[in-house]
Amino acid sequence: MTELFSDKFRALVPSYFEDDWAEEDGLSEDELAEMLEGKDFDLPLALRDFYRAVGATEDIMEAFHFFWDPDELEIEDGFLLFLEDEDEQYTWGMRADQLDVPDPIVWRRNNARGEWQSEEGTFTEYVLDLFEWVFEENEED
Repeated sequence: MTELFSDKFRALVPSYFEDDWAEEDGLSEDELAEMLEGKDFDLPLALRDFYRAVGATEDIMEAFHFFWDPDELEIEDGFLLFLEDEDEQYTWGMRADQLDVPDPIVWRRNNARGEWQSEEGTFTEYVLDLFEWVFEENEED
């Protein structure tokens, strides 16, 4: 696992669950490769590091929104889809022509209208902000 993004994703576990990060919180390289078998695209480095760091942590993968398991990833409308809200009103993705960018910009699709809008942040920025919002918002209740 590279250190470029993985440390930030590993830090989610102790930050929000008061537990040390452990290897079993993420997917092994073999598990990830098996889940991606047959896909005709490569994951951006940040998304790959995310799955390797926390892809087996259900409390993260299903926190308010649902991150798709690697075997569920698909390209639709020219975007690699990776996340949707619990009501399936919105789906998040990254432009398929930007998958070679290590940390691409995230886009959100309004599923009813099929319109895409930039979230104006990279995958890493978006994910870290999302978890801060989800977990710190719940602490205030």
